[in-house]
Amino acid sequence: MNASAELLKELRIERNKTPAPPPSRRGLWIGLGVAAVVLLAAGGGWALFGRERAPEVRTATAAALATGGAAGASVLDASGYVVARRMATVSAKVTGRVKEVLIEEGMRVEEGQVLARLDPIDADAQRTLASSQVAAARSQADSVQAQLVDAEANARRLSELVGRQLVSRAQYDQAVAQRDSLRAQLVTARRQAQVAGDSLRIADHGVDNTVVRAPFAGVVISKAAQPGEIVSPLATGGYTRTGIGTIVDMDSLEVEVDVGEAYIGRVKAKMPVQATLNSYPDWKIPAEVIAIIPTADRGKATVKVRVALKEKDPRIVPDMGVTVSFLEQAPKEGEAPRAGVRVPAAALVERDGGEAAFVLGDEDRVQLRTVKSGGAVGEDREVTSGLAPGETVVLDPPAALADGDRVRIAAE
Repeated sequence: MNASAELLKELRIERNKTPAPPPSRRGLWIGLGVAAVVLLAAGGGWALFGRERAPEVRTATAAALATGGAAGASVLDASGYVVARRMATVSAKVTGRVKEVLIEEGMRVEEGQVLARLDPIDADAQRTLASSQVAAARSQADSVQAQLVDAEANARRLSELVGRQLVSRAQYDQAVAQRDSLRAQLVTARRQAQVAGDSLRIADHGVDNTVVRAPFAGVVISKAAQPGEIVSPLATGGYTRTGIGTIVDMDSLEVEVDVGEAYIGRVKAKMPVQATLNSYPDWKIPAEVIAIIPTADRGKATVKVRVALKEKDPRIVPDMGVTVSFLEQAPKEGEAPRAGVRVPAAALVERDGGEAAFVLGDEDRVQLRTVKSGGAVGEDREVTSGLAPGETVVLDPPAALADGDRVRIAAE
């Protein structure tokens, strides 16, 4: 019985007893906050220091191989720009308001072709005045000429009469003086008529100056004025234009290259050159050195070299970037260009048992390329496959550099 009573006591529910409070979650929230702070700190640390861990590398540009074999080997590569030896911003000789413009960009014009016309109202008025002055001067000369004819006849008649003592000597002397005076007046009138004629010709030039013509045949590359604007050959500021447009003689295009002082000794006059436009990397243009400008740029330590292009093509336009290769000998006619590029030897590395190169891509990330190399070209190496002209390769890439890694370009 006692045992049963004890069991029943244990089963009794004590309703008046206050329940125990639930466990606090404050420690849980504190733990979660600490974990979040740690994660944010780790992410920020990666954002701040992860990029700086990107290795700093040097780069170079893959250049196309020169045409031909050893005969056409390049002794020096350089870059420059296409320039025009004949380029002019055409303007009127006088200040005036533009009446009409007859050119557009890209239009081909011939020498002497009318490009624009200015309002000729002032020039026409000046010409009309000069023409009236010519007419008046000629009329004055004709009047004096008529008076002189009468005076000469009177002087001859009195000369006969004074010899027969039919008139006085004073009357004859007066007729001679009148004749001589009219002769002098006729000379003056004729000179005035000549001056008036010269003024008319100047006025004609003034009218002609309102017409703007092309100084040489070429292509219009810019149109600088519109009808209604004021143009002037002098830079007066404000809204006054100084030119109608710019014309370039496309037959005068050539290449200007800056060659380092340390390598200028390799360049000679009449040296064969192969030019490659950056816009058309597969097009090899035969060229030749025109001259080496006998002065150096102190700031850049370079010497300017002029190169003549032997091919004329509409694709060649001023200010295009171009890469030139100075050749030992001119390539043979009809010789096909060699496939591949040339890069510094430091750009080639061993990866997975083969040769490879790291190509710089967008956002300064590198791409690992498997390449096939050929022979040596000076301090460079030929790459026959895997790289294209104009691509940027990494020099001396670190051993830990992998495909897709970000790098930092070293300052030159």
